[in-house]
Amino acid sequence: MLELALHYKKYPVLLRQIAQEQEISVKYAHFLISYLKGAGFVRSIRGRKGGYVLTKPPSLISLREIVQSLEGSLSPVGCIDDPDFCHRITFCPTHKVWKKMAEAAVGVLDSLTLEDLILIQQMKKSLDK
Repeated sequence: MLELALHYKKYPVLLRQIAQEQEISVKYAHFLISYLKGAGFVRSIRGRKGGYVLTKPPSLISLREIVQSLEGSLSPVGCIDDPDFCHRITFCPTHKVWKKMAEAAVGVLDSLTLEDLILIQQMKKSLDK
């Protein structure tokens, strides 16, 4: 998603370019793109100048949306999303810890967008010079 965000409104990005730039296999990039297309974040453009593009601006895509589309729930344990998951929920000493961890993860990922990642990458590149 970062690679597509970096090229938003410029040109479609080839799968092999995404894989190369992000240092992942083409097979894994294809796997991720399939999920991201299904979630409505990415669309493909066919033809000689084709590739993949974001369906909306990077500023409108939160990291939580991306992670949840790929990973599902952000809760570390099942009882956070489903109180019936465990009969111990009413007296479990760690339930509140797990709940706070889930809330923290959601809070962090909700507070960041793909545009924020672009800015972070640009700052890092300027510091590396």
